[in-house]
Amino acid sequence: MNPMQKSSATQGVRKPMSAAGLVGAAARAGMAAVLALVAVGAVHAKAEVGSAAPDFQVPGAAGGMVKLSDLKGRYVVLEWTNEGCPFVQKHYQGNMQGLQKQFVGKNVEWLTVFSSAPGKQGHVDAAGAKKFQTDYDAKPTQLLLDESGELGRLYQAKTTPHMYVIDPDGKLIYMGGIDDVPSADAADIPEATNYVQLALGEALAGQPVSTPVSKPYGCSIKY
Repeated sequence: MNPMQKSSATQGVRKPMSAAGLVGAAARAGMAAVLALVAVGAVHAKAEVGSAAPDFQVPGAAGGMVKLSDLKGRYVVLEWTNEGCPFVQKHYQGNMQGLQKQFVGKNVEWLTVFSSAPGKQGHVDAAGAKKFQTDYDAKPTQLLLDESGELGRLYQAKTTPHMYVIDPDGKLIYMGGIDDVPSADAADIPEATNYVQLALGEALAGQPVSTPVSKPYGCSIKY
């Protein structure tokens, strides 16, 4: 075999990888697998009672970003709203404001969320959110502008209102409707069991939440 033929014959033979190279390749493959799992977990993370509430960072109407993890150590209420929804109007004749006044200040952060997309019914900008608060004398801690709908989808929020309660450890302890009477008539409120009031009252008293999940009712969120 001449030198040219010998060179051609050896070109297709790969040099065995050293032990260090094998270790490095395995480490890179392992890291890639870990990153893939993290990415999948982030995509499929969802709100489940008894589990850690998914963290989020959303613009606030007052300016800046509101991040759930910054509120650890306090109870957090998430309330999805839409001024044009009859079911929201039912509870904003005094019921929702009463809950806000009852619990805000008792180590409870109340976050009212607007998730209607731009161009859709119910969409508001910062000024619109503040006007809503003023017009209804609402007393939330923060107004969240979820124009992209990412927060709503993260929590699978379906209706306005749709209510969630998170404990000081960051665990979701309630999700569902505001009460057990799915009507748009404010006259039904006195006879209803208010699940949010019940959940917060029990949790603040150091008791387990007796009804941690209920069926939400209201208008569909306009993502």
